[in-house]
Amino acid sequence: MAESIARGVVASGMLPPNRISTAVHSNLNRREVFESFGVNVFSSSEEVVKESDVVIFSVKPQVVKKAITELKSKLSKDKLLVSVAAGIKLKDLQEWSGQDRFIRVMPNTPATVGQAASVMSLGTAATEEDGALVAKLFGSVGKMFRADEKMFDAVTGLSGSGPAYIFLAIEALADGGVAAGLPRELALGLASQTVLGP
Repeated sequence: MAESIARGVVASGMLPPNRISTAVHSNLNRREVFESFGVNVFSSSEEVVKESDVVIFSVKPQVVKKAITELKSKLSKDKLLVSVAAGIKLKDLQEWSGQDRFIRVMPNTPATVGQAASVMSLGTAATEEDGALVAKLFGSVGKMFRADEKMFDAVTGLSGSGPAYIFLAIEALADGGVAAGLPRELALGLASQTVLGP
């Protein structure tokens, strides 16, 4: 998701790549991917936090608590904190970080091509200005909606997981085309464009 967001923000012109930073700890292939489009890559998350006004936690849900608690001493009310980790509630994010200026966002992978469907909910100390900034940031990679956090499980099921179901539908349409005599490449192209059209 971090790559999708970063690529989308850069492609939209919202931010130049040198204004975006990330940390890559072990997988050198990930470092090369981010560096290939100009994003600053640091060896530690502490360096990213130090250099950032907005910190987006884009890690797997099972490691978000560890990631936040390890950075707790570096986080302050001067930094807007954003989480895109599915299933992790604002109250927990705020408790682990010791900060209430948190915004929870549920984007989806079409952010890479500027067609994300993202939903946000503001933490207790996040201001309307913070919300507007996050809406602009994620709005640069698609459409941004706002909803009460109690709706986020349904949001995750619909728009967070929805692209995977659409990929299955495209594959099934293409399989039907192949069964009717179309070459696979043509069938996939037609199925993909058919789904894109509506």
